[in-house]
Amino acid sequence: MTRWTVRAIAEVPTVAGSDRDDPLWYPLQHVLGIDTFGVNLFVASRAGQTLVEEHDERASEQQELYLVLEGHAFFELDGEEAHLDRGMALAITEPSVRRSARAASQGTTLLVVGAGRSLFTSTWNPSHFRDIPRP
Repeated sequence: MTRWTVRAIAEVPTVAGSDRDDPLWYPLQHVLGIDTFGVNLFVASRAGQTLVEEHDERASEQQELYLVLEGHAFFELDGEEAHLDRGMALAITEPSVRRSARAASQGTTLLVVGAGRSLFTSTWNPSHFRDIPRP
């Protein structure tokens, strides 16, 4: 078993979309051999393109993190809209939230990370986070 994997994003094969209008999809979890959480990268070829289809995570009970690496994205979250610019993160901690995202500009790049509901125990020293509030 490989103990680590390094790949340039440009070398990661993309998933062929079922529709010509699908964004580029880099299946990082699969290519890097990750088994404990999901991680994918989506890149829009045009403004207005759907990056995340409308869905919820009730069945999987997973929480998801969305990080805009380039461009801007509009999210719809249970009927409310949120605009994320480059460098902004969105955490959806309640699996029942209906969500979708579309690119506001060509080249919008969205990193998506998801994991199950089992409690994560950090190995970092808790004092590092003493002055950092949680929602």
